[in-house]
Amino acid sequence: MTIRLLGRTEIRHLAREIDFRPRKAFGQNFVHDANTVRRIVSASGVHRQDSVIEVGPGLGSLTLGLLDRGARVTAVEIDPVLARQLPKTIANHSHSEIGRLTVLNQDILTLKADDIDELPTALVANLPYNIAVPALLHLLAEFPSIKTVMVMVQAEVAERLAAEPGGKDYGVPSAKVRFYGEVRRYGMVSPTVFWPIPRVYSGLVRIDRYEKSEWPTDAAFREQVFELIDIGFAQRRKTSRNAFAEWAGSGNESAERLLAASIDPARRGETLAIKDFVRLLQRSGELAPPPAPAPEPAVRESERAVDPARS
Repeated sequence: MTIRLLGRTEIRHLAREIDFRPRKAFGQNFVHDANTVRRIVSASGVHRQDSVIEVGPGLGSLTLGLLDRGARVTAVEIDPVLARQLPKTIANHSHSEIGRLTVLNQDILTLKADDIDELPTALVANLPYNIAVPALLHLLAEFPSIKTVMVMVQAEVAERLAAEPGGKDYGVPSAKVRFYGEVRRYGMVSPTVFWPIPRVYSGLVRIDRYEKSEWPTDAAFREQVFELIDIGFAQRRKTSRNAFAEWAGSGNESAERLLAASIDPARRGETLAIKDFVRLLQRSGELAPPPAPAPEPAVRESERAVDPARS
């Protein structure tokens, strides 16, 4: 049976039928353009063997596109009204595919591997703007089984995620996602394909996890590297020598650690690639352990989207 994708009229009719009004707090803007859905699913490379996590499925536009591709989908929806409605919508549009859908009414930032029956191989989502980066980093850390990511985010966030060292958009998110894999832009998405229409453009970003990482990927090592990234970008105008002084213990020791990692102490953090941060941690460990890091917040402000500008 061919799956029928949702259109603009159908999206609005469905919302009226369940007396639903999009909530800005949840970043609820729903794709109603079938061509955009097909473009996202095609670019994701998802196929029948994949188990996909979808974040914020909403009224089900992208969910239907993923099921049409033959994938199994775990849709994580924080809104209880939408979570209850989604299986009904999928059943109405494709009776034979409902068995490949699991719906969880849960905050994506609290999702753990034990919460789902099958480990995902891909993440495909129209991420809510206000939690896009924290959600992305959480899922990459929690599910090493995710090999491919295709997400739609605010255009400015897409630029930051895909930015290269030294560029004006390069920052904490740019470096941290590269701990996991290669990052590429996949173009822009017009606000007109959404209901309600957001005030900003969206961008598509694909991440392919490294087949074999050049550095350890355990949680303890990752947290130490991420601490260095936060330090390096805390004051962008500082030289690396000054930026890492408190972490290293003194200006001279900071310079020593940087030089041991083949990093010019005069360089700024915004020019350091993920390999530089990793090497700095590893070579510093060969010299002497740096002071214990301070406790870090659950979600760093530097990881949040700049402007959750959705109508």
